[in-house]
Amino acid sequence: MPDIYDFSIETLNGQPLPLANYRGKVLLLVNTASECGFTAQLGGLEQLYQRYRGQGLEIIGFPCNQFGGQEPGDAAAIGQFCQKNFGVSFALSAKIDVNGADAHPLWRHLVAAKPGLLGSRRVKWNFTKFLIDSEGRVLKRFAPYVKPAALERAIENALQAPAA
Repeated sequence: MPDIYDFSIETLNGQPLPLANYRGKVLLLVNTASECGFTAQLGGLEQLYQRYRGQGLEIIGFPCNQFGGQEPGDAAAIGQFCQKNFGVSFALSAKIDVNGADAHPLWRHLVAAKPGLLGSRRVKWNFTKFLIDSEGRVLKRFAPYVKPAALERAIENALQAPAA
């Protein structure tokens, strides 16, 4: 089974981004959407990023249009929306699929490592969150309704954990 650092993504502006660049960092990976009832979580994610990035937290948002067509815009529209409305400064990937035949391999890896309720290997909705430790292990999966502020203890624990 590959580890998290074997994957590469494309950024919102079309640049390749190998996750190996994040080796030694704690990662929070989130599928996002601009027109979702949970979209305000982008502000909470930005607050977490500002609070913990100096300690080694990196957040990557993955825009996805698979849930109710709630991310219909192109890359420019997504980037502008996230920055203008929520001050997002963390990394955003190009729009991806998280489920189905066209699911990004990284997201297949995440759901295999931390299945959902009853062992489901699907992402149920926008703003599903995966916390990755500094060694690349998938630590936790958080449901869409879990607000970013509720992740602080888990993030702090991951940041303080000694490297294996």
